[in-house]
Amino acid sequence: KILSFTRWQHLNISTGNYVRLEKLSSWTTNPNKHRENKNHRTSFCTRVGEYSKAVLDLLAFAKEGAKVIATDINESKLQELGKYPGIQIRVLDVTKKEQIENLAKEIEKTDVLCNIAGFVHHGTILECEEQDWDFTMNLNVRSMYLMIKTFLPKMLKQKSGNIINMSSVASSIKGVVNRCAYSSSKAAVIGLTKAVAADFIEQGIRCNCVCPGTVDTPSLRERIQARPNPEQVRKQFISLVTCIYV
Repeated sequence: KILSFTRWQHLNISTGNYVRLEKLSSWTTNPNKHRENKNHRTSFCTRVGEYSKAVLDLLAFAKEGAKVIATDINESKLQELGKYPGIQIRVLDVTKKEQIENLAKEIEKTDVLCNIAGFVHHGTILECEEQDWDFTMNLNVRSMYLMIKTFLPKMLKQKSGNIINMSSVASSIKGVVNRCAYSSSKAAVIGLTKAVAADFIEQGIRCNCVCPGTVDTPSLRERIQARPNPEQVRKQFISLVTCIYV
């Protein structure tokens, strides 16, 4: 028997910024189901080269014993990750369906799919041209649709799997100035996450959405000088894979 429920949670981090998790998943009568040894898990993460937080998340997965497959469109930025034990690197454009399907054929099993790829457009709706809107939606939302649709059948065959989508507090949670296209795309990510979770909750699939506030990334450092510590966010990110219910 599987009990399904929706749960919201706020996490305060040391800087006063926060992360909010949109949760819709399952609590099974078999608590050991989601406590299996992480050494046997394969984690697949998209577009990690651009983000220091994503890199640290990957290292945390690898440190826990998981086999990690890290992807990015920029091969040069992936090379640094290749030296770490437990991490394999692949060049991938997550907006290209054919590339995703070809890579999926190489991967026999996927326990965790982390959709991290994203783009931040700055400006109001009046400053957002059609090409800006289309690019943002293509990378921030359509890429997740393509990744989930490709890898979900593998998880269903395994009767287990964890999907973690990266959203933001700048979404349906909170209005943020000069983030029209970005916030719209991240609100769509929340909707996509809840839909997938609801559809496959009784088939062993957990789909969760991480909605962080400001975290320390190269993109952030280009815009502001503040440097929030993302350690708590990273710990929660990893816990989504290992806890009984999230």
